[in-house]
Formats: sequence, C-alpha cells, structure tokens
Amino acid sequence: MKAIVNDMIVNLHAKPDTTSELIDEVLYGMTVNILEFCDERWVRIKTNYHYEGYCLKEKLIIDNVKASQWQEEANNVIIQNFADILTGPKIQCSKILTLVRGSNITLVEDNELDKEWTKVKLANGEVGFTRSFWVRKRIVESVSEEEFRENVVQTALSYITTPYRWGGKSPLGIDCSGLCSMAYMLNGVLIYRDAKIVEGFPIKEIPFEQIQKGDLLYFPGHIAMYIGDGLYVHSSLGGNEVGINSLNEKHPHYRKDLATTITAVGSLFASELVH
Repeated sequence: MKAIVNDMIVNLHAKPDTTSELIDEVLYGMTVNILEFCDERWVRIKTNYHYEGYCLKEKLIIDNVKASQWQEEANNVIIQNFADILTGPKIQCSKILTLVRGSNITLVEDNELDKEWTKVKLANGEVGFTRSFWVRKRIVESVSEEEFRENVVQTALSYITTPYRWGGKSPLGIDCSGLCSMAYMLNGVLIYRDAKIVEGFPIKEIPFEQIQKGDLLYFPGHIAMYIGDGLYVHSSLGGNEVGINSLNEKHPHYRKDLATTITAVGSLFASELVH
C-alpha cells in the first residue's frame, strides 16, 4: 500500500509512540510504502530511500491510485527554506500551508499567470500559488561529474547555520546524515540516510588520498561533506548548527576530535576513481 506525506514535516519514530526516538523526517509530497498498520493511529512505513520507521496515520493520504499518480506528476521540488502556498497569486492572499525545502509538488500550467507566480496542485487536490523562484523541476537528468560535485556542495552549504536536530532534515533543524542525504537528494541521487556506507546504495569507499569536493567523510557516528581545500561542511551537535570545519591542524576551524577519527571516505564516483 502506498501513501503520500500530507503535512509539512512528518516525524518518523523508532517505535509507534510519539515519545520514542526521532529517527527521520519525511517531507510534504514524498511517497512512502505502508509496511504495517499497527493500530488505529500508527503505521510502519518505508521511504523511497529504503528507511523504515513509524508515523501517525493521520499525516498521510493512504491511497494506492492517488499515490502512484502523485509520484508520476509531482516532478517539482521546493528549493526555498520555507515557501508559503497561498490561495491566490498575491502576497496578501491567505496561506494554505507552508512547505520546506525538499517538499514535492505538482505544477499547474496557467499561461495567464504573471511569471513571478506559479500555480501548484497539492496532494489533496487543492490548488494554490507560490513564487516561481521557490520551485524547481526535480533533477533527474545527469550532469558532468564536475557539475554534480559543485552542485551538491552548494546545496549542502545552503543549510549553513541551520540548527542541529537529531533525526531532522529540513531548514527547521537537520542532523549530520540528514544534511548529506538531502544535499544528494536535491541533486537527484538517493544515498543511505545514516552515517555509514551501506551495500546497495551508490556511495562506495575510496582511499582518503582520492577525496574530492562532494565526497563524504565518515567518523564514528558522524558524517560530513568534503568541500575542498581541507574543509568540510557538517551538521554538528558539538557546534549546534551546520557549519564548516577543517582537516588542517593549522586552520582556526580545525577539529582534532574529527580529523583524527576518520573511518572512511565515500564517493558517488568511486568506480571511476579507484584503479
């Protein structure tokens, strides 16, 4: 059974209990698979990046036909930190809901609409309007390796100063693996959600000497993205937010606790780098 996420951010818990650990967040318009109906309130779901957890049933539109259709039609993604969906193409219009970066929506063609505005269809069929600059077609086409590396780094950097939140992956709060997985997801690649390299996902281990911007640094229970020149961006509990640190011990933002505990380096382009 398929379903559509029908709230701005839906918490994914380790157990069917709101007090249990937050392990992930699923964002508006994402489609998920229902693995189990636990009781009247809870369902166990699996995301399209193969992450499993429990969420409240009321936060989903559970309908195979609608979810499959939505999956085909919702080819656009919110790229602004927060985007209001309004009842009309004017800033004075009332708000239907607010979406965060990474949310999926469907565009509705309207040739009479000012280019500053875009008409969108929501998962429940309701139509609204948002600023065109805040929406982008979901990336599916391939770009060169150099372009991808630059794009994924710039996407990660767009979360700078976002507060650290365990299990988070939105501009409201994001954790280390949430940051890296969202940076890749917004550039058309689904990687594993946690801070480790897992078989079956596109990130493969490479020697540290071959690291390039956009590659991933793994530490015990932590992950960061290398951005070049010995620097990496990450969401750090120790730093309370997304920030930049250095692997160079002479750099003012050097963190010895991380620089000396690297367990692996992962790359999307491993097969091309390892000889």
